[in-house]
Amino acid sequence: MTSQTMLTLIAILVLWNVIVFCVYAYDKTAAREGARRVREDTLITLAVLGGGPGAWACQKVLRHKTRKPPFRILLPALALIQLPLAVICLVFPQAVLAWLRSLLNLLSGLLQNS
Repeated sequence: MTSQTMLTLIAILVLWNVIVFCVYAYDKTAAREGARRVREDTLITLAVLGGGPGAWACQKVLRHKTRKPPFRILLPALALIQLPLAVICLVFPQAVLAWLRSLLNLLSGLLQNS
């Protein structure tokens, strides 16, 4: 993987987390003003889809979703899982791709045998 590709992937990941942070911040503002809120399942989905660090940062900075049980546990857990995974994917991209190919082949074989 070229350094240009790595920088692009890092930029995309950072941008996605900034977007997730902003969505959580919008929800915090809407909560204060009594405006229409972002659904909780949407917030969780954004975090699960790679936005865990951005969601957790917003939780810490703006004190948003700190008392709700799924958010209190899920956001830190996602951030602590997603950050190392992102580093591993960026540092060892060929190994990760080989592992994913092996996993897909295994799943394909299991589906064909069933």
